[in-house]
Amino acid sequence: MNTDTSKPLAFRRYPSTTALQCFETAARHLSFTNAAQEMHMTQSAVSKQVAQLEEMLNLSLFHRTPQRISLTPAGKTYYLEVLGILKHIEIATTNLMSHSTNTEVLTIVAHPTFCSRWLLPALNGFGQQFPLINLHINEQVGPFFSEDQNVDIAFLYGDGIWSGMQSVKLFDEYCIAVCSPEYLQDKTLDTHTLQGCVLLQLSSRLSAWYDYFKQQDISIDGTFVGPRFDTFQACIIAAMLGYGIALVPLRLVAQELQSGALVMAWDYAAKSRGSYYLTYPISLGQSHKVKAILEWVTTYLETSNQCQKILALVE
Repeated sequence: MNTDTSKPLAFRRYPSTTALQCFETAARHLSFTNAAQEMHMTQSAVSKQVAQLEEMLNLSLFHRTPQRISLTPAGKTYYLEVLGILKHIEIATTNLMSHSTNTEVLTIVAHPTFCSRWLLPALNGFGQQFPLINLHINEQVGPFFSEDQNVDIAFLYGDGIWSGMQSVKLFDEYCIAVCSPEYLQDKTLDTHTLQGCVLLQLSSRLSAWYDYFKQQDISIDGTFVGPRFDTFQACIIAAMLGYGIALVPLRLVAQELQSGALVMAWDYAAKSRGSYYLTYPISLGQSHKVKAILEWVTTYLETSNQCQKILALVE
């Protein structure tokens, strides 16, 4: 008796891409006529493809009347699934067609604020130096790694220890309290009282203000109170608009400090518990694309004028 359960999969019937496209288009328009026009097919051909799909599934995907068609409950569920499948095929095909056979794709993940304010400026010119490496940059709050994700490089904040990953420390994080210049008007800021001040909170770091004052040996109430935001970017924008005082990494607001759009509310930079790291799967340590970005980022850190100015401010 053959107990190999994998063999029947080879004989399982799957719908054709044409049938799925006909179904998706008809479901989107709720019209075989409009679907046929979009697909440059005859109405009968589209209807036949959908009918064959329903026969194979042994399910009705549409309610049909002389005036119109509508999706059945099963059809609605299947439509959403098919839509995702066709989109995935489109992306995969486009990605493959957009790269020549001798190029590599380097998939990078980073937090949105870090990506826009540090990573993108840091990678400026990388494409010219390494034309055969195509960057695919994903902005993501987290988690950055899972079995179903294809990630080559991640820029992470933390302690540098992630399972199966090699970490290269980029720099420590120093956070400063910033606000708009107008926010300071008619206010006398005192680190021993928060009266009249609004502390903007980052949802993922609700103890940040407490740590900021504790490092200065200041005991103060109300450090957990204030509007909450999901990203540093939102905190920065809110501070610029006069919502209150934001506690943000110095590196991420260097440009606003230099332009005067933001000012330091208190002259203190608090060293955070974690640091920023460039991380990659250990298995990719010898790959050309990983070595290339390691070299590029290391050189950027060594030569960046902004880095030198920031370190001077902290010290």
